[in-house]
Amino acid sequence: MALNLFYFLSFLAILSGLMVVLSRNPVHSVLYLIITFFAIAGHYVLMNAQFLAAVHVIVYAGAILVLFLYVIMMLNLNETVEPHKSKWLKIAATVTGGLLMLVFVGVLRKAGDMGPGVSSDPQIGLVENIGKILYTDFILPFEITSILLLAAMVGAVMLGKKDKPKTESITESQS
Repeated sequence: MALNLFYFLSFLAILSGLMVVLSRNPVHSVLYLIITFFAIAGHYVLMNAQFLAAVHVIVYAGAILVLFLYVIMMLNLNETVEPHKSKWLKIAATVTGGLLMLVFVGVLRKAGDMGPGVSSDPQIGLVENIGKILYTDFILPFEITSILLLAAMVGAVMLGKKDKPKTESITESQS
């Protein structure tokens, strides 16, 4: 049963991933990407990583793709505004995609036989175990990441802050 579900989710992820690339409408591409992310979350559930699946759905399908959809709708892309790509650029993109596919095939060939249910411990993906490992073995990288996120948040606030006009210089220039 789990193997059939694995194959179905894999087929769904690959098909919707191809539709993301082949779809001419950018809004349809984003909707296909949402299907792809839900299929990948299904793979996480099959590997008994429920927390990772929930975070994946919340962060990617819930936040990032909504942002993508918002930006696409704000840009109002259509064929008259979008510049046409040259023939050489299309050839270069095709060659680059083919080389990337060769790299993927090489990596998968060396990966060995890793099917669904690789882990023998059924408790490995639960939130409690992830928390224990995060706060014991990986406490230093976790704290460094929190400091990095705090610095990024302060930087975003500083960039978004409006500059107040200096009233002293305005009144001095008028007199």
